Amino acid sequence: MTRITHFMRHPRPNVFSIERLYEDVRGAMPEDCQVSVWTCRHPSTGLWPRLKDIWAARKAQGDVNHVTGDVHYLTYLLDSRKTVLTVHDLVLLGRLRGLQRWLVWLLWYWLPVKRSRAVVTISEATRSALLASVRCDPAKVHVIHNPVSDEFQPTPHCFNAKKPRILQIGTGWNKNLERVAEALEGISCQLVVIGSLSDKQVEALHHYKIDYENHVGLSREALVAQYVDADILIFVSTFEGFGLPIVEAQAVGRPVITSALSPMPEVAGEGACLADPFDVASIRAAVLEVIEDENYRIGLAESGLRNVEQFRTHAVGEKYAELYRKIAEKSGRRYL
Repeated sequence: MTRITHFMRHPRPNVFSIERLYEDVRGAMPEDCQVSVWTCRHPSTGLWPRLKDIWAARKAQGDVNHVTGDVHYLTYLLDSRKTVLTVHDLVLLGRLRGLQRWLVWLLWYWLPVKRSRAVVTISEATRSALLASVRCDPAKVHVIHNPVSDEFQPTPHCFNAKKPRILQIGTGWNKNLERVAEALEGISCQLVVIGSLSDKQVEALHHYKIDYENHVGLSREALVAQYVDADILIFVSTFEGFGLPIVEAQAVGRPVITSALSPMPEVAGEGACLADPFDVASIRAAVLEVIEDENYRIGLAESGLRNVEQFRTHAVGEKYAELYRKIAEKSGRRYL
């Protein structure tokens, strides 16, 4: 039996992507991998709360310690021989400059990578970005894609060509909602936005006369229902580490419009219409093509269903289990 500890960030309202991801991974673990969860007592803000969690995490170590993301500093005092770190993206580096950027690079990426036996990235694009920023043995960095929850299953749906229901997941700075609103101006549709709207986003939706509805704090069941009720997923982000909504929509059988920026094409495979997220005309053209071309739309959905099989929980869970076994064996701390 290999005993694994998942080290999780402190819970935050309406922020649950990593929590959902590793809940699904734990549910797919084989019998020889026993996973327990340790959750940070404090939010990742300020020096003292982080130091307290770094110290406390030492007592929760297993045969394998997996820091699952967003709390890279927990690696500092864990046994480096049996620690796995997941790096979801390098967005922090891209948004900072000067001394602040160097400190983040040192403390959030370089030192945690050095303090880990293995590093997991959730896409080839993130792996390439990490290796370009942090010098380490490339064999140390493994790509394991995010799984799609088993709740997302193919569901028949009659496409509403007269007024399609277009689903937008997320309202963060990278989710590109304002350009989406501009692109949809004059198109007969209903935009369904999941996530808290800023005043600026509400203003844009009203300015472009978008018929929209907004949902915040949905349960997992309610979120799945939004995918089922949707005609199209639009996910033209300007930045993603992975882009889980792409495969969630594909798993339900819905056509997807997403960005032509990495890693979205890697994740979507042949099952998405790609658009330039910085070009409103490109986004608009993609929406109209999916709405107006029935054969193309059906082909996207069928390709998406084939693509999503590689992201099913059993496939992803076995990849994690294989990595955990190797780490436990190399550290000499595997208990049978």
